[in-house]
Amino acid sequence: MGSAAALEQEENDAHDVGGVAGKRLKSFLDRVERLEEEKKALADDIKDIYAEAKGVGFDPKIMRKLLRLQKMETEKRREEEELLDLYKAAIGMD
Repeated sequence: MGSAAALEQEENDAHDVGGVAGKRLKSFLDRVERLEEEKKALADDIKDIYAEAKGVGFDPKIMRKLLRLQKMETEKRREEEELLDLYKAAIGMD
């Protein structure tokens, strides 16, 4: 059976059972599965970019921290940095 025929057979096999709309549920599951595949492909692309950056001397761990900080609002970032400085001083760092 070809993939189109197999998919059509799966759709025909899906039916309402105990109040559950089988075809609709199957549609949701198929959509999530496709998005999960896209998400994995994007994660692989991001991993490749970090590897490329590392190859030219950048530290991927620090890059991830920078991205996290960029997403934060300025005031929230400032508060976090001040609290981090306070905690570091409290334990004798710096």
